Amino acid sequence: MIPDSFKQDLLNRVDIVDVISPRVALKKSGANWVGLCPFHGEKTPSFSVSPAKQFYHCFGCGVHGNAIGFLMEYAGLGYVEAMKELAESVGMKLPDLQPRGGQPRPEREGPDLYELLKRAARFYHEQLKASPRAIDYLKGRGLSGQTAARYHLGYAPVGWQGLGAAFERYDDKALVECGLVVENEGKRYDRLRDRVMFPILNQRGLVIGFGGRVISGEDGAAGPKYMNSPETPLFEKGRELYGLPQARDAIRAANRVVVVEGYMDVVMLAQHGVQNAVATLGTATTPTHVQKLLRQADEIVFCFDGDAAGRRAAWHALEVGLETLADHKTVRFLFLPAEHDPDSYVREFGHAAFEAKLDESEPLSSYLLRELKGRVDLGSLEGRSKLLAEAKPLLKRLAAPGLRVQLVKALALAAGIEPVEAARLLDVRDGVAARPSGDRPAPARQDRAPMRCNEATLLRAILGAPELAAGLNVERVRTDTAEGDALRTVADWVAGHAKALPRPLSTAFEDQPFYPLLARLEATLLEFKLEPEDFRAEFEGAVRNLDREAKVREINEMLARNERQGLPERLREKAGLRDGAAPAPDLAGSGGTPI
Repeated sequence: MIPDSFKQDLLNRVDIVDVISPRVALKKSGANWVGLCPFHGEKTPSFSVSPAKQFYHCFGCGVHGNAIGFLMEYAGLGYVEAMKELAESVGMKLPDLQPRGGQPRPEREGPDLYELLKRAARFYHEQLKASPRAIDYLKGRGLSGQTAARYHLGYAPVGWQGLGAAFERYDDKALVECGLVVENEGKRYDRLRDRVMFPILNQRGLVIGFGGRVISGEDGAAGPKYMNSPETPLFEKGRELYGLPQARDAIRAANRVVVVEGYMDVVMLAQHGVQNAVATLGTATTPTHVQKLLRQADEIVFCFDGDAAGRRAAWHALEVGLETLADHKTVRFLFLPAEHDPDSYVREFGHAAFEAKLDESEPLSSYLLRELKGRVDLGSLEGRSKLLAEAKPLLKRLAAPGLRVQLVKALALAAGIEPVEAARLLDVRDGVAARPSGDRPAPARQDRAPMRCNEATLLRAILGAPELAAGLNVERVRTDTAEGDALRTVADWVAGHAKALPRPLSTAFEDQPFYPLLARLEATLLEFKLEPEDFRAEFEGAVRNLDREAKVREINEMLARNERQGLPERLREKAGLRDGAAPAPDLAGSGGTPI
């Protein structure tokens, strides 16, 4: 794991404006910079970047975060990848990662694996130019030289040790470590031979592995049609997608990404103008795949063959996508005619026809309902009951509450019962899946404006001016609310780290359940240009209210204890209470700024 101290040092060295401005056109606006949000389409700038707080926030779609979060959202990078890119930009070196067991990972000796894979990619590319057989195969598939160059396609020669021409030390253990060479019973040979080679790039455009397609129909080529590099320190199939770096701009422009099954599908779709397609790497779709793609676009279209294998793959993609889906995101499914895959369809019918098919693709909700209904006999009571039983585990995994409500209603209609009955049988309440009784429920979301909560007001003031935390008596803070719990934790932490506070302060609590609350409060600091004296006035007003509320609670507790001693009325008069009402909060000097 990356030490928190390194992360904070890194965030203190980078300037978030320098990170974002090459990717988003920003203009100065007062103390902040503004521009069109890169995460949703808009004509009026609502994306704000604060150099003082090292924080970005979009008032249109609500995204917000620090420089690390921006790279993860914008480029689809993983946490470590984003950290590495930022570190390199300011001349820092990412520390050696430690496994969760706590033992330092041994340093790897030998050449850089990225450099070895890059050299192999150049070798394969040169071999393609020198192989008429491989060139004829690609031309026969309709592939142009321009497309082959864009995806840097290559050819692995027939020989057992073809890579010996690319590396002086064919016995280097690093060649095995990065998946280029196989070592078996003391013998070494190239893993991929006599295949068209598709370099697999990570989000930074670096080669991390290869996919190889056999040139079929000649010499009785054996083995599977496609072979991929094995899992290596650089390559994890469940996290990577073929073609994503080349497709990123087109995905953002269309706000849609198309997921297909094969490398040739990706390159041929791109050649015919459908440049927002990617492919999984010889493995089923994973939740990480879906999460990464939903960072890139608001819509995913899974395009699979219409045969049984394609439908199994589609249903699996639906299941793993449920947990990452949001109400403002859409997942759809397209099944091409049985005789076609995306490659053959776009070659025969062209770009416009394929785009029309994408527009007609089936939404996840429709596909889910159709599949479930097809498994049961809706003409019988047993079949309608089975429908609900089949749907229950799926709805409990669905992360989009609005869509869940709609599905509950649709299932109730299909089962011939009232929605409230369906919600009870499906174990959901108001569209939110009920938790097992042993789980600790998450704090209920507050519909009130957070400024009506003293704890939230104090939190925001401390986020804007951390030095104020020294003036808070945390014993006065309630612990039965999410805001109070967060306030106690933040105030205690700031007191112990006053000389080395991160920018923004919320980044110190990214692993805490209340981090989204801090991020929302920090986002409001961009909207309301508060000065230090504003924070202090807001803080002092909230502290007065907090003290007053604490006194009222103490009095009420005394009243409860002394109810039989005739003391309530006298104590009420002393506290200035009438008819059991609590004193009005003192809002003077609180700033009165709504959140």
